[in-house]
Amino acid sequence: MTTVTGTRVVSRPRRRAALGWTALVAALIAIGLVGTTLVYGGWTQKGVLDPESPGPDGTRALVRILQQQGIVVMVARDRGAAERALAGGEATLVMRDAPMLSDALLGDLAARARDVVLVEPRSRALDVLLDGSALGGYVDDRPTEAACDLPAPRSAGATRTGELMSPGPGVTGCYPVDGDYGMLVAETADGRTVTALDGSATMTNTALPLDGNAALAIGTLAGTGTVVWYVPSPADADPSAAVPTIGDLTPPWVTPGILLLLLAALVAAVWRGRRFGPLVTERLPVMVRANETTEGRARLYAASRDAGHALDELRRATRGRLVRLLALAPHTPAEQVADAVAERLGADRGAIRGILISDSPATDRDLVAASDRLRDLETSVLAALHTGRTTR
Repeated sequence: MTTVTGTRVVSRPRRRAALGWTALVAALIAIGLVGTTLVYGGWTQKGVLDPESPGPDGTRALVRILQQQGIVVMVARDRGAAERALAGGEATLVMRDAPMLSDALLGDLAARARDVVLVEPRSRALDVLLDGSALGGYVDDRPTEAACDLPAPRSAGATRTGELMSPGPGVTGCYPVDGDYGMLVAETADGRTVTALDGSATMTNTALPLDGNAALAIGTLAGTGTVVWYVPSPADADPSAAVPTIGDLTPPWVTPGILLLLLAALVAAVWRGRRFGPLVTERLPVMVRANETTEGRARLYAASRDAGHALDELRRATRGRLVRLLALAPHTPAEQVADAVAERLGADRGAIRGILISDSPATDRDLVAASDRLRDLETSVLAALHTGRTTR
């Protein structure tokens, strides 16, 4: 709708479109500003069990409690930083699962600490650091009694342990459930301890206030007065460890089997593949009138401005009719058809060949004249055949 006021014309649809685009641009700018503020303003999303994360799965609350009790907590976000923080050898190393570390690197890092606490135990770390221990089942979200004489579990009482583990030889288990344990502790010959428990069920900001979780976490981590909280990084991988190839990870028979399958597929493709033969004429499902086809082709020839091609089509049709009129073989060459026409009419062979074969029109006017000559030639042949004599 357009309204006219005086001499000014105001288009309401255009105004609405302009307002819509302005609102869209403003919304995008606002989203960009909010995103920039969140990313560069100091807030970034942390991972599970991250010591600086205030989220439900973070452990910042536990870190703050330890610091309030005089415990020094250092966060190391790569292996080099963790090794430097453990240089004194009297700190507690807290670490999540580090699949990028080889067994040797994992053992070397653990040997630098006085005590080691695995807060996300996995089978490999348990096997390497706790003398062949392994993962077990999982206990429901309910408190479990310690049932062991270790100081921290005994003081904490019932806690929610979450993931269960099976202890190896010489490893002490606490919080038993159906033959497995929610906490494992191994003591080395030089007096160091390695502890494994499910930090997600015990130490996170959500789980810490439940039952005896806070007492167990603090008692486990506060033994040395210094805590080095190692957050593994993908860059910590051992550069000398060769990445296994697919061939190394598959059985020996896989490669020959794949080659055999490819060969069988190739043979089947050759055997059953479609072989393209000559074109087959099919009857069209619809009938098209001849004059429509002729007019359509004529328009195409006119649009392409190809007078020579159009004349060739006219000559081909004329020669076909002349072949039938003169009772010649269906595949008689064009030169022989022209010679037969010239002999029948008693005309010059060169002129007849020019009409039926070689004349080349340059313009549409030439094309019309050549078409008239073809028509006149065909009429002359019909007249000669009807009178039974040769035209001179």
